[in-house]
Amino acid sequence: MKPAIKPSPKILGFAAFSGTGKTTLLKQVIPLLVQQGIRLSIIKHSHHDFEIDRPGKDSYELHHAGATQTLITSKYRHALISENITQQEASLQQALSQLDLDNIDLVLVEGFRDDSTLPCIVCHRSSLNKPLLFNTAEKVIAIACDEPLDSPIQQLDINNPAQVAEFIIDWSHQSL
Repeated sequence: MKPAIKPSPKILGFAAFSGTGKTTLLKQVIPLLVQQGIRLSIIKHSHHDFEIDRPGKDSYELHHAGATQTLITSKYRHALISENITQQEASLQQALSQLDLDNIDLVLVEGFRDDSTLPCIVCHRSSLNKPLLFNTAEKVIAIACDEPLDSPIQQLDINNPAQVAEFIIDWSHQSL
């Protein structure tokens, strides 16, 4: 008897201009997906330098003493801090390779909006007076917006996280 082959996790992006509310929406959608038994990971792309540790903590001080990699671990969680020596943006595939995907059903990606291979939900708020953002129209599976738009792509209410979560669940089952 052959062992069952675990399907790869589904990967879904969220793309928008800064300030549209991607993170706010994801913070509301994630618990709804988890309540449905979905095990998920998040990749958040940043254009800025960032610190995940705090000055004064031993791990911060050891890292800033010159370590290229610092692994902080406890029985609750672990975090690997690695300096990007090349100082080049990682591709989505490189970021995905850093995750342990063995027990994950879904990876939500915030950012990487220029990756044309990533199916995504575009977030849009008309009040920001910015154009509708598409990475490629065929990869946009829905638009989460605050007002109806003139678009053939399915629209979701950006202010209704339950509707967005239900859409993600349906999409992930259809793409199996």
